Amino acid sequence: MLVARPGQLATATRLTDTVAEPPPPPADDDRSATSPRWLGQSLSKGAAGIAVLHAARARAGLADWTPAHNWLAAATRDDLTAAGGAGLWFGAPAVAFALTFAPAELYPSTRAALDAAVTALTRTRLAAATVRMDARTRPTSAEYDLVRGLTGLGAYALNHGRHDLVRDVLTYLVRLTEPVNVADAAGLDVPGWWTNDPHAASNQGGYASLGMAHGIGGPLALLALALRQGIMVDGHAAAIQRICQWLGSWRQDGSHGPWWPERVCLSEHRTRRPAQSGPARPSWCYGTPGLARAQQLAALATGDGARQDLAEDALARCVSDPVQLGRLAGLGLCHGWSGTLATAWCAAADADSSRLADLLPQLTDAVIRIAASTRPAPPGLIDGRAGVALILHSLTHADSTRWMRCLLIS
Repeated sequence: MLVARPGQLATATRLTDTVAEPPPPPADDDRSATSPRWLGQSLSKGAAGIAVLHAARARAGLADWTPAHNWLAAATRDDLTAAGGAGLWFGAPAVAFALTFAPAELYPSTRAALDAAVTALTRTRLAAATVRMDARTRPTSAEYDLVRGLTGLGAYALNHGRHDLVRDVLTYLVRLTEPVNVADAAGLDVPGWWTNDPHAASNQGGYASLGMAHGIGGPLALLALALRQGIMVDGHAAAIQRICQWLGSWRQDGSHGPWWPERVCLSEHRTRRPAQSGPARPSWCYGTPGLARAQQLAALATGDGARQDLAEDALARCVSDPVQLGRLAGLGLCHGWSGTLATAWCAAADADSSRLADLLPQLTDAVIRIAASTRPAPPGLIDGRAGVALILHSLTHADSTRWMRCLLIS
């Protein structure tokens, strides 16, 4: 917890006031894939995520429960998705995650129904992943990632205290880290999370993503956070080591600190050289901050002091470099200033030195300044102004940080 910076709490309140009431439901009955009504059950862009902001402020005594209740009601106006595209950031899991921040005595039947739906979804996804792995075919990123996949569902279970479900997801992630010899990869062993998802960077033969949102950074963070809570499965530490070694092999040392490519395609895997020429934006989702935090968490979980020092140095050098910070184009948690601030703040709390903590005031000031001088962002939590308000609130309310589990940085 920090002493509030000038304008910090006023900015948080001002942004919160812009999302005080949910909009009315759509007047038509459009339920197509592009209908705005589906945003209600989105943690990223819609009502479910905004409810988390209001719940945090109510818990801190800054508001009553009414705004959070109203946004939860908006999130549940329509039937919730518990299949297909459902994941931590959308559908029944997103609303169930938001409900964990409500007082325990509220909504008992809704909580139970949603938890049962998320449990069933998780077990269905685990069964499908087992069939896929037995067939030795490649996963999609949606199978394992934080946003839509099993890592996100594991984050929900960890947040909800469902240790049985967490262990099942961890067992899956351990197997996901095992290398696979794939015929069309010219006999190369590729990581188990190597995917054929369409992407310009993949060229022929698929690719591996390193990021927190859709890559191996998310599974590493979940494995580490669970281990720190004493939740462990067979092969757990070895899986963490495999991921860390792979990330270490792709670490690049630049003039302003270490960085990692966002993705590695087959031609890069063969030559062991990334096509990316330098660090991209220093975001939570794909940049150095998210990957450094995941590796710091892994080091803390396994007692690896050398790896912890490397991760903290990478993050500190990144967020003190004006060139890299200048690549941040927005304020959002996912790929903007607020996510970088949130990640640095969590890492600073666990760091061995005050180096990261000393950088937090200037990062906070930047968020406050940009929030005052730019056009209003969208309203959501992950991509919008609710997330900006929530991180500015959380910096001075230490009991308001559990929501960061949806980013796997805390």
